[in-house]
Amino acid sequence: MVKEIGFVVYTVKDLQKAKAFYRDVVGLGEPKDLHKAWSEFDVGGTTFAVVTGGESLGMPPGSSFSVAFEVDNVDAEFKRLKEKGVDINEPFESPTCWASFAKDPDGNRFALHQLKK
Repeated sequence: MVKEIGFVVYTVKDLQKAKAFYRDVVGLGEPKDLHKAWSEFDVGGTTFAVVTGGESLGMPPGSSFSVAFEVDNVDAEFKRLKEKGVDINEPFESPTCWASFAKDPDGNRFALHQLKK
């Protein structure tokens, strides 16, 4: 029986570059290196990992698209990431939230998400 989500993982070409992007550009804080090919960020109690070597498991860099980072203000975060040169789509509004979709340097897609209260 499933009891929780263990982690979300994105495969990247260059671990150091990916760690810097998610730490310094996205703002996830300092990652924890588990070994030379795996690094984790604690994002609100959920582990977001960046790894190299996923090709042998059928996960080439740039193929991930599953994580949505919850933010207080999608518009402000969109502008901040756009100013840093991130490939990011204009925010949109749905009945329950605002969101904007972006790409990391390897082409992995992620979302900025703001739930309506």
